[in-house]
Amino acid sequence: MEMLAAVMKGTNQPLAIEKVELAPPKAGEVLVKIMATGVCHSDLNAIEDESTPLPTILGHEGAGIVVEVGANVNTVKAGDKVALSWVPFCGTCEFCRTGQVNMCESAFGPMFAGTLLDGTSRLSQNGKLVYHNSLLSTFAEYAVVPEMSCIKMPNGMPMAQASLIGCGVATGFGAAVRAAQVKPGSTVAVFGIGGVGVNAIQGARVAGASRIIACDVKPQNLEMARKFGATDVVNVGEVNAAGALKELTGGYGVHYAIDCSGNPTAAQSAWLGTRKGGTTVVVGAFNPKKELSLPAGGFHRVGKVLKGSFYGDVHPFRDFPIIAQLYLDGQFKLDELVLDRIALPDINKAMDAFHDPCCVNVGRTVIEFGGESA
Repeated sequence: MEMLAAVMKGTNQPLAIEKVELAPPKAGEVLVKIMATGVCHSDLNAIEDESTPLPTILGHEGAGIVVEVGANVNTVKAGDKVALSWVPFCGTCEFCRTGQVNMCESAFGPMFAGTLLDGTSRLSQNGKLVYHNSLLSTFAEYAVVPEMSCIKMPNGMPMAQASLIGCGVATGFGAAVRAAQVKPGSTVAVFGIGGVGVNAIQGARVAGASRIIACDVKPQNLEMARKFGATDVVNVGEVNAAGALKELTGGYGVHYAIDCSGNPTAAQSAWLGTRKGGTTVVVGAFNPKKELSLPAGGFHRVGKVLKGSFYGDVHPFRDFPIIAQLYLDGQFKLDELVLDRIALPDINKAMDAFHDPCCVNVGRTVIEFGGESA
């Protein structure tokens, strides 16, 4: 079939809105009509990354309606509303068998190669190969994706909000609820109040934390954090973060600290601001050239847990529907994360906005494709 898509043809170049061809789904794959897709900073990273295979169709935060399923697909059918996960899993490896589906390695080879799970592409243009991105490629009217990327949504779930669940929302929620395992009545600090951080705040709130402390350098982000459930804010550019956390918790430090910033200095502050026996979770991706330094003296005596978390330790088939239902029940804010709604031809405006240091980054611009999206 022919469809309209935003095609990346060169590094650091605007995306081209062009017609491309999409082949039917094979066994274990699903054809989805994309109704909405978030524009994530990771998409800009791909545009600036010389290792991104070209040409490619970006986009990894999507939601839509199932049009057709390939052989052996059992979890969804035509007409289902779905949110898409960019980390499908095999279900049979050591990690999947023990419930750690976010640790499955099956997606990463194809992901870096720009293919689907079988090592081939369903995308082409004028008879030439076009690559997938994150096994989804949602900057297009349709996408063929792995069955294990399709999570059925409740009928009343709006598509713009559903599209955001698949990346930053799930990661932040999972960082608090799954990775940190925040307990009712506990104290939590969240470092880096962006698209992941505000949802870590929401996850901590849903889990019953009594005090949630937002830590960032941007006053506007800290103010936004209060709207999502932060009880206190700390501008880490103005005060010593670890000292401030201890001051706010009677000198002990927080039970849980979650670093969403990707900054080793913030992760160090999170660790230092966590009390004895507490847990520090790092969900932000560090620059591999950087190092994380922690004090060695007395390390064994404090009994703390330092945990790295990929994708917030979520299980998409368990956690996506939970988040959707929390939203529908008025217990999880997603409307506020939709910063703007645009059409596909305006996508480069959304990309350009990432270069504006004053732009609001607590949320997403969402591309909508028309039709049923409410």
